Amino acid sequence: MLKKQREATGELFERNKGNLLSYLTRRVGREDAFDLLQETFARFIKYNRAHVVADPPPFLQKIAINLARDFSRRRETEARYLEFGDLPMEAPSPDGSPAARLEAEERWRKALSAIEALPPRCREVFILYMHEGLSIAEISGRLRISRNMAQKHMRIALGRCWAALEEDF
Repeated sequence: MLKKQREATGELFERNKGNLLSYLTRRVGREDAFDLLQETFARFIKYNRAHVVADPPPFLQKIAINLARDFSRRRETEARYLEFGDLPMEAPSPDGSPAARLEAEERWRKALSAIEALPPRCREVFILYMHEGLSIAEISGRLRISRNMAQKHMRIALGRCWAALEEDF
């Protein structure tokens, strides 16, 4: 029985991936479309009653539409609250030596690059924690992910930021 379900899901994927990928690429761009396509099928598989869906392609399309909508909302929120690239007024101190200022500016640029390079969900958790001051529990509730997953995203984000700052220093 399980083998038949896997084969049916595989066939469903092969028949629908082109249309879904095309739709997602138009909505979110090619870079993120593949991740959302994968998430579309992951959610379909997780759906406890997927075997009773009368017409799976429209159901998959609805999942993809919702994922693209959520993705766009997240991007808008990030754009509203984040302005990467501008150095804050308090860093670096004008009283420091030119070498210290250059070092501080370079560290700031590396930190920003590391944050921008994070996977979307990981970056979102990091921003909610660092910028909005939400707790891990609040973040997991808001994003509808487990507390462990929110902690994992935060560990990844902090690890990559620290790794970027430790390079060359």
